[in-house]
Amino acid sequence: MTVEQVITALPSVELERSCIQFLYREAELLDNTDYSGWFETCLSEGLEYRIPIRTTRVRTSRDAEFSTTGFHMTDTYGTMRTRVNRLLTEHAWAEDPPSRTRRVVTNVRVRELGPDTAEVKSYLTLYRSQGDTTEYDLIVGERQDVLGMEDGAWRLRSRLVLLDHTILGTANLGVFL
Repeated sequence: MTVEQVITALPSVELERSCIQFLYREAELLDNTDYSGWFETCLSEGLEYRIPIRTTRVRTSRDAEFSTTGFHMTDTYGTMRTRVNRLLTEHAWAEDPPSRTRRVVTNVRVRELGPDTAEVKSYLTLYRSQGDTTEYDLIVGERQDVLGMEDGAWRLRSRLVLLDHTILGTANLGVFL
């Protein structure tokens, strides 16, 4: 690839900044447990949200590092609505008491797919604690998102979360990555 091809492949500053701001706003909504706000302002009706299970392979194996049939979470807009609605009731036992979370979003890479669509890859570190214990969870991985512009704002159309963990140490996955 020539220098000119690399430069023209870079996203515009405006595109990159608006996608990064979307990720920061999303993290803020989730960290503030504003699940309704997150659902209403960040998710597209065509949402696909997947967290496949990581598999351990020997170095010489050509098999995929992530399962194509086993998932920690696989959701659509409709099933995500059910999850959010449940979190807003007294029946969300995994989130009673509610988790205290802090999401750190880094290494954001943006690629324009079309005039109103962008591929956004980022790294996520999620700190999560509950109750009055000294125990906490750290969940780390890469997110591969497709954002689409809808009604003048970015919306999450798809998210693939590739966790660094082969086994999650958390008792439940009652929060969104």
